[in-house]
Amino acid sequence: MGSVNKSSQKYLYWRKKVFNFSSTSSKSKSIRAGCMPSRWSRAAVTSRGPGSSRLELAVRGGSTISVRGDSKMAAQAHTSLDAKLELAVSEWLKWDKNPKTSNLVKQLVADGKIEELQSCFSSRMEFGTAGLRAAMGPGVSQMNDLTIIQTTQGFCRYLEKNIADLKERGVVIGYDARAHPSSGGSSKRFARLAATTFISQGIPVYLFSSITPTPFVPYTVSHLKLCAGIMVTASHNPKQDNGYKVYWENGAQIIPPHDKGIAESIEENLAPWPKAWDDNVIDGNSLLHDPFESINKDYFEEIQKYCFHRSINKDSKLKFVHTSVHGVGHEFVQSAFKAFSFSTPLAVPEQKDPDPEFPTVKYPNPEEGKGVLKLSFSLADKEGSNVILANDPDADRLAVAEKQESGEWKVFSGNELGALLGWWLFTCWKETNPEPEAVKSMYMLASTVSSKILRAIAVKEGFHFEETLTGFKWMGNRAYQLIEQGKSVQFAFEEAIGNLLPATFS
Repeated sequence: MGSVNKSSQKYLYWRKKVFNFSSTSSKSKSIRAGCMPSRWSRAAVTSRGPGSSRLELAVRGGSTISVRGDSKMAAQAHTSLDAKLELAVSEWLKWDKNPKTSNLVKQLVADGKIEELQSCFSSRMEFGTAGLRAAMGPGVSQMNDLTIIQTTQGFCRYLEKNIADLKERGVVIGYDARAHPSSGGSSKRFARLAATTFISQGIPVYLFSSITPTPFVPYTVSHLKLCAGIMVTASHNPKQDNGYKVYWENGAQIIPPHDKGIAESIEENLAPWPKAWDDNVIDGNSLLHDPFESINKDYFEEIQKYCFHRSINKDSKLKFVHTSVHGVGHEFVQSAFKAFSFSTPLAVPEQKDPDPEFPTVKYPNPEEGKGVLKLSFSLADKEGSNVILANDPDADRLAVAEKQESGEWKVFSGNELGALLGWWLFTCWKETNPEPEAVKSMYMLASTVSSKILRAIAVKEGFHFEETLTGFKWMGNRAYQLIEQGKSVQFAFEEAIGNLLPATFS
C-alpha cells in the first residue's frame, strides 16, 4: 500500500461489531469510541498532520473505533484483511469476555499485524482422539477461555445425545498447574469454565478442588461410574502449551467415531451460552461436587491390593529419589510409597513444587533422559540413593534410572520398563493364581510401536498378549472390552514410558 497523505482515505469493510477497547501500545497514544450511523462497517486511515494518522474502524450498529498514532502504524493497520479473517476477528471480539485475550486481538488489529491475526484465526484447533493441545493465547487456534467454552459446549451436547442418564451421573474435571499470565489462561481457570458449562445445563460436575494427576480423572470416571472425564493439561509439553483430554464412560480416552462427533458438535455450538462466562455461579451450587478427598482416600486404599510384599518393603533400606519436574506428582507419589509401606522418596527440592515456568528444565519431559535428571543425579549421589523416579508434569509417565556399579547412571527405556513391570506383575499374579486354567484368561497388551517382549513371555507362560494401535486410547478401550468379556488384564505399556496397571483397569 502506498503512503498515507492528507487527502487519501481508504476503506476496509467489516461485517461484525467490534467493541470499544483500550491499547497499551506505545505507538497507539489514544483509542476512543465514537458513533456513526452506517449500515456497513468500514475502516479509514486519514492524516492528521505530519507523522500522525488516525485509523477508524466503523462497524455495523453505529460504533467507530479510532486509533491514533504515527502514519506508519496507521497504514499497517489499514492493510486489508480477507473476508474470512474479518469475520473471524469480529466474531471473536463479539464473544470473548476475557479482557486480556480480547485486547491482544484488538491490538493486533490496531497494529496491522495481519500475519499474527492469520495465525490466530486461520484454522481452529483440531479436536482429535487426544482432545486438544496447543499454545495458550488468543484466537481459535490456541487454548483460551473462549475456545474452552466452545469445546465444552460441543462436548456437552454430544454427551446429551449419546448418554441418556447424563444428568443423573455427571462428569469429572481435573487440572494441572499450568498458567499463562499474559493471556489470562490457566488450567484451573479452564477447568472452572468447563464446569460452568455443564452445570448451566443441569449436569452434575465432580471438579477437583486442587491440582491432580491425570490418572485420577479416568479412575474417578470408573470408580464413580460417571459419563465422562476432562483433564486440563498439556502433559510434558513446553510451558506455553495447554490441553484438554477427554475420557469416555469406560474410563478410556475416546476413539473414533467419538472424536469426529465431538468435533462436529463443537462447530455447531460456537456462540457462548448465556451463563458460559460466569464461573462464580458454580460456587455453592448443588450440582458441584469435590471428589478430591474421597478419591485420594479410595485410590490409595485400592492400590494396596497390589502390594505383594509389604514386610519386605517396610524393612527395605533402599533410598529413592523422586522428581515431579515442577508438576503435580510430589504429594501423590509420597502417598503411594506410604500405601506400600516404603520409606518415602527424597524429593528434588528445586523441582518439588508445581511451577508453570518449569525454570530448571528446557523441556519438562522425563523421556528426554539425562538432561532432565541432572538435579536428580546430584541429589542421589549426595544422599547415597541408587534409584531415581521421575514423573512428567501431569504424573502419567514414569522414568526410572539406576546407578550402576561403575558409578554411571542408566536411564531405562520405556521398552525396558515395560519388560520389567510386565514380568514382575505376571510373577506376582501367578503366586496368587496358581491354577493352570487361570492363565488362559489373563492378558497383557502393548502398542504396535513398542517392544514385543511380552509376547515372548506370553508364549512361554501361556497367557495372552495383544498388540494395539499406537496410543493408550487403544490399549485402554481394548482392556475394557476384555474385562467386559470376563478376562483379566494385568498390564499394558507403550515405549513412551507409559504404563497401565491393574488398579487402572479396576
